[in-house]
Amino acid sequence: MNRLAFENVSVFRNGKEILGPLDIELQTTGITCLLGPNGAGKSVFLNLCHGMFAPDKGRVDWNGVSAVSTRNDRSFMFQTAAVMRRSVWANVAFPLLAQKLPKSERMERVAQALTFARLTDQAAQPAASLSGGEKQRMALARAWVTRPKVILLDEPAANLDPGSTHALESMLHDIATKSGVIIATHNLPQARRLAHHVLVFANGKLAANSDADTFFTQTHTGQVADYLDGRI
Repeated sequence: MNRLAFENVSVFRNGKEILGPLDIELQTTGITCLLGPNGAGKSVFLNLCHGMFAPDKGRVDWNGVSAVSTRNDRSFMFQTAAVMRRSVWANVAFPLLAQKLPKSERMERVAQALTFARLTDQAAQPAASLSGGEKQRMALARAWVTRPKVILLDEPAANLDPGSTHALESMLHDIATKSGVIIATHNLPQARRLAHHVLVFANGKLAANSDADTFFTQTHTGQVADYLDGRI
């Protein structure tokens, strides 16, 4: 279990506070879905979780150690998959090059990841030749191949058709039995399918922090109700 803690965290841009102040502690088991309108702070929150930058105020820690110094414990998947001019196999294998693993173990991990992503038959193809859904599955396989403690995802299914979305969600359900998953999404049906825990952001503030069963069955007010009803 990984403990994520935000302690009096704020982020400023051009003198304006765009996120915070945040005081929150999460035990990152299962899948945590981040909800909220555009500009609410979800992506900034994810970046802080991964340690892409430090907050202007406060601390972000994983198990008591700063997020910036523990980035190797996690993987990050963007909305649009980064595709290198290499084969599908080489794209998935790339994160393992920095790990001091025997070649045989690296080969085995990549093979397992490609099987997991249903891309074994495409392993030798140029990654750029994949469909949009296949590229996202490849990106998730690449994020998973290092066996991270937590995977962070920013709208990974935003541009996918229903079939491709289902395939990606199936992978996430499986990953969540082994690692923590934190995913930002605008797709409320997707959040209902995936979430064990829900955080809602509005105007850079945390508007809701709840287990998913409670969140999706209770009546909401204020900014949370406005978001769920499409008013913000």
